[in-house]
Amino acid sequence: GESQILHLPDWEVLPYEQFSPLPDLVSDRLATLAQLPGLRKGLLLVSAETLLQRLPPTDYIEGRAFDLAEGQRFSMRAVSEQLVRAGYQMVAQVGAPGEFALRGSLFDVFPMGYAQPLRIDLFDENIESIRHFDPDTQRSLERLPKLRLLPAREVPLDEDSCREFRRRYRTRFEGDPTRSAVYRGLRQNIGPAGIEFYLPLFFDSTATLFD
Repeated sequence: GESQILHLPDWEVLPYEQFSPLPDLVSDRLATLAQLPGLRKGLLLVSAETLLQRLPPTDYIEGRAFDLAEGQRFSMRAVSEQLVRAGYQMVAQVGAPGEFALRGSLFDVFPMGYAQPLRIDLFDENIESIRHFDPDTQRSLERLPKLRLLPAREVPLDEDSCREFRRRYRTRFEGDPTRSAVYRGLRQNIGPAGIEFYLPLFFDSTATLFD
């Protein structure tokens, strides 16, 4: 078969500068990290610096991804909750990866790993169609029979993960944790700028690209 060429981009921000990587970069990274475990043969383009980075455990993405398909039963509430748990932000109008919006019988989402957002059309309780759409013109484009929603970030921001982060932060760093902007700013589904550099504090153990 064809060898795939994958790219794992750099975050393009310096450690502890209090900037987070752009959603587009995170989207590309998550798409690659989601593919790697099942890939038998291919090329991965990666800088030496990125190769040295600690990554989420290998089962992190799989454990937080979920699938949607045409004809499937669909509960707005359940899917919204799942997306929030996976780190997506609810907005009025979808414009960047990691966002979703509810509008009547339409459910718009910009999944990580996709170049364009998707519009899910509902009929009663079922998914009637899933289509790409152009965020500028709002016009519907080609149709997809199914899609896989990857988590929105490389760190989990649900309540339990935030609690574990704080516990590990306090055991790792001395002094008053509330004086740290990152410690103070972390809330359920709200990651302060630069939180990605504290990735190891979200997990019992991390992985490397070689895993």
